[in-house]
Amino acid sequence: MTTSAPADRTGRTGSATATPRAVLETHGVSKTFGVVRALRDVSLTLRAGEVHGLVGENGAGKSTLIKVLTGFHQPDSGALTLDGADVAFDSPRAAQGAGVCAVYQEINLIPERSVADNIFLCHEPKRFGILIDRKRMLERAADIVQRYRLAVDPAARLGSLGLGAQQMVAIARGVSLGARVLILDEPTSALSGAEVDVLFEVVDRLRAEGIALLFVSHRLSECYRLCDRFTVMRDGAVVRTGTPAELPRAALIAAMLGRESAGEHAWAERSGSADADATPALAVDHLQWGNRVRDVSLRVARKEIVGLAGLLGSGRTETFKTIFGAQKADGGEVDVAGRALTHANPARSIGRGLAFLSEDRRAEGIFPRLSVRENIVASLLPRISRFGFISRAKEAQVVRDSIERLGIKTAGPGALITTLSGGNQQKALIARCLSTRPTVLLLDDPTRGIDVGAKEEVHRVVQELAQEGLAVVVTSSEMEELLALTDRLVVLNEGATEGGMPTAGAHPDDVLAVLAGAGSDASADHGDGTA
Repeated sequence: MTTSAPADRTGRTGSATATPRAVLETHGVSKTFGVVRALRDVSLTLRAGEVHGLVGENGAGKSTLIKVLTGFHQPDSGALTLDGADVAFDSPRAAQGAGVCAVYQEINLIPERSVADNIFLCHEPKRFGILIDRKRMLERAADIVQRYRLAVDPAARLGSLGLGAQQMVAIARGVSLGARVLILDEPTSALSGAEVDVLFEVVDRLRAEGIALLFVSHRLSECYRLCDRFTVMRDGAVVRTGTPAELPRAALIAAMLGRESAGEHAWAERSGSADADATPALAVDHLQWGNRVRDVSLRVARKEIVGLAGLLGSGRTETFKTIFGAQKADGGEVDVAGRALTHANPARSIGRGLAFLSEDRRAEGIFPRLSVRENIVASLLPRISRFGFISRAKEAQVVRDSIERLGIKTAGPGALITTLSGGNQQKALIARCLSTRPTVLLLDDPTRGIDVGAKEEVHRVVQELAQEGLAVVVTSSEMEELLALTDRLVVLNEGATEGGMPTAGAHPDDVLAVLAGAGSDASADHGDGTA
């Protein structure tokens, strides 16, 4: 394997002054679906040994461009060239055969098969031309695993591995296909910090080997850590291309949004004030569930946004699900507006004024085969039905109000929810939560996998809801975002409340100090997270 050149602080290898050769290029590519022009005259160049960041809001055209590059869609006009020769991929398999491979956020592998089986799926080494040579397949898989220093057993069942390891196996599959171009589409969205570090090391090795990489992420810190160049898309067109030095964060965000932005986490100042002396809207005392939620206590007042902070595995999601009754608590108490919530289950919790938004939009949020309208009213049907018949007038009113209030961009209430961008799907799910008229809103990483512009809109909605009187508890995979949005943090560590702090003037290091038990004032706060 080619040895990587020394990396600078951002992780980008340097010292070479010559422009790397172009591997894959698009020239004036356009694509239209009905009346929607998804791509408009897009030109892009991916170079050998370079990580190229593709950034833009949801709906900017990134996914469509990736599907054109990988043969899922064919362009209406324009051309693709691979190593200077014109190419036309009529299927993803044709693109893979030419060395253009993609690794997606949702891992499309077979969990019941082994790591080696997945790496060489559909191109297994054969004996006598017909029999799979399992010994040679395991040896070749072991070579790839060792080459990229991946801590996985080629004979292990893929489903037994964590998401991070499965993501590495998907990348290893691309390598086994002889990838010259590797597209990484939101590869870190479900990974822990340690897993992200491993992924970055693998990307650096792939770059050193001369592979052209296209990196798509909504986490700008990752883009600046990895990418040598950026292409910014908006409304289906390329609006800027440049290096990180040429496109600092403020300029990049402004290009993405088509307007000036004060920064990645520049949301409106909170103007609401919680009533700390009133009965808490939500009180949780010594909540327990298995070994994932060991001892969680917190208080949330009306008009207050409280952040539930902690590392991956700290029990944030499990705490939300136990409060909501999606999993039965083993101990502890939950009070809503001063009344105990006993024998909790989702239906009972909704009736008592709780609403919960899952972090997993695809698996636990949207109903992909249903319309925007049906997704919004899914939790409301008992309230707008009589004798088993849904009141279409009430349904239409709720949906119309929700689309207008949250600014959901859709072709219409009858459109499939999957035709919406990720940010608009998320807003539809928030609309579903609000349709039940809750007093407490539990939001588990509501901006996961959506772009900067959609984040601003989601945060605007959350802040407005708090100002209107809701109590909000929220998590985020980005600590800076959590500090910018909330009034106060409750810090979890291994399923237990570790402490709390107000967020005004706080820094991510302050939260880490609590997690590390550094003896700060924050770590001496009450167990319920009140300062």
